Amino acid sequence: MITTGSDDALSMVVRLQAATNDHRLDDLVECFADGYVNQNPVHPDRGFSGRDQVRRNWSQIFAGVPDVRAEVLRTAVDGDTVWSEWEMSGTRRDGTPHLMRGVIIFGVKAGRAGWARFYLEPVTTGGGDADHAVHAQLDGAR
Repeated sequence: MITTGSDDALSMVVRLQAATNDHRLDDLVECFADGYVNQNPVHPDRGFSGRDQVRRNWSQIFAGVPDVRAEVLRTAVDGDTVWSEWEMSGTRRDGTPHLMRGVIIFGVKAGRAGWARFYLEPVTTGGGDADHAVHAQLDGAR
């Protein structure tokens, strides 16, 4: 569900979702500024700069998940910043399901994303409950 807010910031998310769902690579890349910077705080080595990497990433995604669909579940806008909750789903070429969920925070100027903080991750199941996850995290830290 996309809600109202700053026209520039929100319209970029609407265009990005539509370009993703219609598999229009050029339109998707146009949602990003030339100097776009993507930060991935959970996986810092995955951060990158530039629209060329956006194009490479999405070329691979469209090829690997030919029916990929994006749903924007929620948005919140503060000036030129839009918080967006995403679900991306589809089927990989090998027949296995593809499902990612998470938040992307975009900084938008002149209708294009200039930066993002990316928290979209593959959905995993069967990993245990909250107690198991906390215990595993603490054991892994030793």
